[in-house]
Amino acid sequence: MRRRWRVLLPGLAAVAIAVHAQAHEIKSKSLAIDHPWIRVTPKGSVVTAGYLTVANHGKTADRLLGASLTGAGAAELHETTIEDGVAKMRPLRDGVEIGPGQTVSLEPNGRHIMFLDLKTSFEADTYVDGTLTFEKAGQVPVEFFVEAGSGKPHHPAPAGTGTAPTGSHEHHQH
Repeated sequence: MRRRWRVLLPGLAAVAIAVHAQAHEIKSKSLAIDHPWIRVTPKGSVVTAGYLTVANHGKTADRLLGASLTGAGAAELHETTIEDGVAKMRPLRDGVEIGPGQTVSLEPNGRHIMFLDLKTSFEADTYVDGTLTFEKAGQVPVEFFVEAGSGKPHHPAPAGTGTAPTGSHEHHQH
């Protein structure tokens, strides 16, 4: 019987970690931030992208203005669009508005956080401390889960939330 537990326990622990990693949510005031994650970075990478979903359960709009990540020198909010078959990335200087009752996703091939000037590489299945800055909710500490990143979010946003399509999302140095 003991031998069976020794075999089963590592597998059960891995499942528990995977479920926790996929389901982490942060609540701050009227906002619920679901599954913030960043992509794994190979040694020498200077950029990575961050993704998450924000639901506004309040009665007034809020706006995501910026972010920070331990090990990154800067962060910018960006949007990727496809024009004439070419992916183009542009900064979102006014941030991302989250209206009352609205859910907004930052995901591959759409709106995202671009973390720049990385001082370290990030390995899969770890957490990295970060902060999201909102116009009304202020500074919200979060942990970004590091994923290899298939480009498909773990929690698809509800239909009609204005999210961008998913797919692979590679960034080049700016």
